Amino acid sequence: MFQTMQQCTDFIFQLKASSYKGAPLEAMSKILAALGHPERKTKFIHFAGSNGKGSTLNATREILMAHDWTVGAFISPHLERANERITINQQEISDEQFLRYANAVAQAVEEQLNGQFPSFFEVVTCIALQHFAEEEVDIALLETGIGGRLDATNVVIPEVSVITTISLEHTDLLGDTHALIAAEKAGIIKKGKPVVVGVEHPEARETIRQIAQQQEAPSYLLHESFQVERLANGAFHYKGDCSISNIQPAMEGIHQQNNAALAITASKLVLRELREEAVRVALHRAKWQGRFERFGTNLILDGAHNSEGTAALIQTLQQVEPNKKYHFLYAALQDKDHAVSIQIMEQVATALYFTTIQMPRAMSAQALAAQSPNSHIVEDWAKFLAEQQLAEDELLIITGSLYFIGEVRTFLTQRGVQ
Repeated sequence: MFQTMQQCTDFIFQLKASSYKGAPLEAMSKILAALGHPERKTKFIHFAGSNGKGSTLNATREILMAHDWTVGAFISPHLERANERITINQQEISDEQFLRYANAVAQAVEEQLNGQFPSFFEVVTCIALQHFAEEEVDIALLETGIGGRLDATNVVIPEVSVITTISLEHTDLLGDTHALIAAEKAGIIKKGKPVVVGVEHPEARETIRQIAQQQEAPSYLLHESFQVERLANGAFHYKGDCSISNIQPAMEGIHQQNNAALAITASKLVLRELREEAVRVALHRAKWQGRFERFGTNLILDGAHNSEGTAALIQTLQQVEPNKKYHFLYAALQDKDHAVSIQIMEQVATALYFTTIQMPRAMSAQALAAQSPNSHIVEDWAKFLAEQQLAEDELLIITGSLYFIGEVRTFLTQRGVQ
């Protein structure tokens, strides 16, 4: 049994998805049965997609909280500590609660799986589901880890599914075309349960539409069932089953307006009636750490971890900071499409720096720099940041892996940078 949070997280962090040899979701099913099926005691909204899951989930949470609902949320990855992954009304799960649920999972693993633990993500999902059931939340918002169909979170029957975007990532696991990846993400769509879709890639969009029809699931597609009418200064009008004018989201960028519209649509499906001013206030405060997050006047953190995310980042920069010179500091894991992301940054960068994060799956700075002729290698990113002196017309954009963003965020907050 786990005695301390450190002992618990040290153990579960080293669990690998490849170590458990049972059928997909078999371990989850056995553990949850032993725990009394907490996944059947809560209402859910389920989020999948290549980018935008976290921002859309967060916007949905803010809208539901503004309508006086108690809202659980399960997100990944965490930026600084594991407790961030599991919250109720943005209050992190306590160490004591985390340990208690983790020990219940460990006992179930011992009894049902002969002590053979599944992956870290499956264990933490079981912890989250117990927490939401015990605290009797009005609804819980679940973010998939990878894919959807075989994801550990796909043990729930949600009130609404949300699929944000589709891009070519995790192709070794999900398939090497937009249609194949869309089919995996669309695995969260359940019989007769509505799905909200922000996907714009034609092939992926059509795949999701077909799967929704097969599941007899009502589908609400961006640009069809609901629209975003963009205004000056980052504001927008929402038009769907209801109309809400002059929404000013906290998150900058066109893609964040789309995410906000998905959140409004999903919220209305569970709330039935929306209070316009509550929606405006909710989206105006719906900030999301590590996504176009500003520190000081010339430092931006953005977890653009694939080429689609990088393109959205550049689009936002050119929209809100068109006259600045862009300096990028980039670190990534091995399973991403670095070449395309690097090409996108090269087109607008004044300077491009690469560094390495201390993770087993990290891509080396040297390997990243080899893909860009005019780049620089940063051996010690903390020293680099501490010594940075940027001119008034320069921005440093720290981007790539969200694990990297988490490390930088901790460094900056410890130094008192805001």
